[in-house]
Amino acid sequence: MIEIRWHGRGGQGAVTASKILSSAVIAEGSYSQSNPDYGAERSGAPLKTYNRVSKKPLTLHCMVTNPNIVIVIDPTLLDEVDILEGTDENAILIINTSMTPKEIREKYNIQGRKIYTLNATNIALEEIKRPATNIPMLGALVRVLYELEGIPKLETVEQEVIDTFGQKLSKEILEGNLRALKRGYSEIISE
Repeated sequence: MIEIRWHGRGGQGAVTASKILSSAVIAEGSYSQSNPDYGAERSGAPLKTYNRVSKKPLTLHCMVTNPNIVIVIDPTLLDEVDILEGTDENAILIINTSMTPKEIREKYNIQGRKIYTLNATNIALEEIKRPATNIPMLGALVRVLYELEGIPKLETVEQEVIDTFGQKLSKEILEGNLRALKRGYSEIISE
């Protein structure tokens, strides 16, 4: 089982991306949970949401306290919340930033842990024309998960994005989100 904690702000789509991930994993015949952890936060307030992903049935139904993967979709949170809380030296960090993994490690004095970075803000501005970083960051997470567990496939996640947004977004914006997802998958940088 892989446990994931997302850090974002209200209105940035972390909860939606978490749900899309779980739907894709389940569509492939594996097991997943998506658990948001927020109350009546206003738009822009820090929030967390969680996933569990496994090829075996999940028996835990609580919040994730010791994540294997932490994903930060808003880089301003690096100075506001403890993204390392509950992680051990083997955790994986996926951070939306223009910095390299080495620069993040040095700036925040991060010991152990594998760091990945992605300039999701830039991708979102180029492809969607607004700073909606959840979908490119989802692409980055899918790449890491696929390398670890073989699930989910990018194509399955693409279909879940279409199913989630197909009736809500214009064709142009939906296609921009799909391009952003693919770029997140391919442009993630590791140490």
